[in-house]
Amino acid sequence: MIEFQHVSKSYGKTQILKDLTYTLKDGEFVVLIGPSGCGKTTSLKMINRLIEPDSGHILIDGKDAASINPVELRRHIGYVIQQIGLFPNMTVAQNICVVPRLLKYDKARCDQIAHELLEMVNLPYEKYGSKYPSELSGGQQQRIGVLRALAASPPIVLMDEPFGALDPMTREVLQDEVKSLQQKLNKTIVFVTHDMGEALKLADTIIFMESGEIVQQASPEEMLEHPASDLVRSFLGKHTSESSAPSKVENYMRTNVFRVKKNRGVLECAEMMARNSVDTLLVTDESGKYLGTVSIGDIRHWGRELTSIEPLIRQTVRTAQMGDDAKESFDYLLDSGANYVVILNEDNTIAGIVTKTSVARSVAQNLWGDSK
Repeated sequence: MIEFQHVSKSYGKTQILKDLTYTLKDGEFVVLIGPSGCGKTTSLKMINRLIEPDSGHILIDGKDAASINPVELRRHIGYVIQQIGLFPNMTVAQNICVVPRLLKYDKARCDQIAHELLEMVNLPYEKYGSKYPSELSGGQQQRIGVLRALAASPPIVLMDEPFGALDPMTREVLQDEVKSLQQKLNKTIVFVTHDMGEALKLADTIIFMESGEIVQQASPEEMLEHPASDLVRSFLGKHTSESSAPSKVENYMRTNVFRVKKNRGVLECAEMMARNSVDTLLVTDESGKYLGTVSIGDIRHWGRELTSIEPLIRQTVRTAQMGDDAKESFDYLLDSGANYVVILNEDNTIAGIVTKTSVARSVAQNLWGDSK
């Protein structure tokens, strides 16, 4: 349990935190959110004593953090930041086990930790354990940063906008992985973001801050139903259509999709899927017109005999046209269990995809609309 008791902090004449008091329960995923300068990152850094309060106390499991040696404290609190900070001269496995080695874990135990954690995020030790950070994508590097924070099994993990520099698709995948890891390992995670969509997806409890004070502390559902102020309401996205959510597929379409031409090599496409954590690619002809999809399952079963992916193209994914009503695609996704619908332009080129996340966004917009 983490308790803030009347915590204040100023820099010169500027007060950053004002008599902050709140409690975070064990095993909770807590998200701190608010406008720039509201004090959320300062609050986070006080937990592991990277910043000291001017007054008040921060208790961790009933013990004042100020009474704990800061180096010892930080070895038992995981910390993930946007810049990652992997050691470039260390392998992936060595980076993961930095803290366990400081805690005098033996080599066998360190190897076991690296094996187990890498498996949890689908980065097999045999393939990735001996790689160096420069050989990884940005999303893979950030995964290793998260695993490093978990390696010594700390009860508390602090995350300061860890996915802010990643593309939307990679960010979404990592959000899912972090939430899954938190639930599997029963960690208390304190997560700073400026993205309310990310907060709603991840949090058990959201703490909304403004000018160094807590405006609202609530579950996502409660905050959506009863935003405490106009600022909270604006962060929740109350700036959609005045009457109802947009109805066309393009209003919910994701355009950052992975596509390849039909003559691309089988191994090249398998590597592209692995690198971007997807299991299918959209396939086009030489002029960019949509032909279908290729899956990692088909590559695995038939790919050894082929030089290109063309024989593996399937036309099983539902398509829709730009301008079509979104409801038909949404109903299909909900009824069929499919992951996405491919949206095509008039000339049959790929415009994007509509996913189940799109359905959720539509539901939210229809339920809460724009409160004016």
